[in-house]
Amino acid sequence: MYSVIDLETTGLRTSWQDRVIEVAVVHLDELGRRQGEWCSLVNPDRDLGPQHIHGISAAEARRAPSFEQLAGQVVELLRGKVLVAHNLSFDAMFLVAEFKRLGIIAPVEAQGGLCTMRLAAHFLSSAGRSLQDCLRVAGLPPHQAHSALHDARAAADLLACYLRAAGSPPPWPDVLDRASRLPWPAVPASSAVPVQRAAAGHRRPHFLSQLVDRLPRLNEPRADAYLELLDQALLDRHISATEADGLIAVANEFGLARVDVAAIHEQYLANLSAIALSDGIVTKAERSDLEMVAELLGLAKTSVRGALESAARINADRANRDSWRLQQGDLVVFTGSMNPSREDWQAKAVAAGLRVGGGVTKRTRLLVAADPDSASGKAKKAREYHIPIVHPTAFRRMLGTLSQ
Repeated sequence: MYSVIDLETTGLRTSWQDRVIEVAVVHLDELGRRQGEWCSLVNPDRDLGPQHIHGISAAEARRAPSFEQLAGQVVELLRGKVLVAHNLSFDAMFLVAEFKRLGIIAPVEAQGGLCTMRLAAHFLSSAGRSLQDCLRVAGLPPHQAHSALHDARAAADLLACYLRAAGSPPPWPDVLDRASRLPWPAVPASSAVPVQRAAAGHRRPHFLSQLVDRLPRLNEPRADAYLELLDQALLDRHISATEADGLIAVANEFGLARVDVAAIHEQYLANLSAIALSDGIVTKAERSDLEMVAELLGLAKTSVRGALESAARINADRANRDSWRLQQGDLVVFTGSMNPSREDWQAKAVAAGLRVGGGVTKRTRLLVAADPDSASGKAKKAREYHIPIVHPTAFRRMLGTLSQ
């Protein structure tokens, strides 16, 4: 039913010959139960890029098969299944590029699968965009980041969590139908044997990575996909010329204009400052770190002062969001075909002291949608008014904590 993938790559830019160096696929059934997994290092026939991040040695990559040798196996692992990844835009871009080098048009696109980072907005509303933070909010154990197999397993566990919350059937029937009909080409499977990486020792995470894991999503898929890559580039507090060019290219591929990227960088610094200030103290080392990040992002060092001043407001807003809850008398609206029926949910809402509306207005407190990505008129109006949209499962939990 689902193929959850993760890729490790030599860099961020497919058009500059950055390549896939590790592929992992975890299969899940319709209930999110793990059915099998597959992983292999890939010999990219070039340098390995930021080895301090992915931890793959040249000796390991040298003995691994090429993507061409593994392509047939990868196709069979993905054929007929829904493609899933955390930041699917990035993985889809590299998969398409690798197959294109072989003259193969792969039916892979970010909108044709499921992105656990994007879905977190509906099932884990308080989580940041990183896989690690989504796991934390979901109550799942942490994982070894930057290992394709561990990342794929973690994303699979996250999808299983979403499936349990969503119930049956899942709220993405169009995605399931499309996946079953995708025209994957026939690619002969070679006898290449997958090669696993050596057991990696525990690497102490960089200070920035600990903060980055907690950064909030912007709830704009293109911006979040770009920021996920920026997180990686900034881990060593240095953006090389190659990484800079890669980020520019990725921004272009995601359709982000210069003004969009500048705004994203400013928001990034503001969010990082808010987290640094979350304990009420910004140490000398933290301030120096923020100034370094500002410079790497093309912002003036003086912008840190403004970011820290706005950080208090951001933290206050976040506290308000975290304390958000339904109150008796709030107006809720329902949309989509539900099981139990919409009428049953409406009756539960009324019994809990809520008011039920037929359409979304500025006075609506919450929209409950069978599919939170719905393009219905009610959902469009809710997004316009910045009204939260939740799945019925989340609404059930809200009813359980409804203030008396």
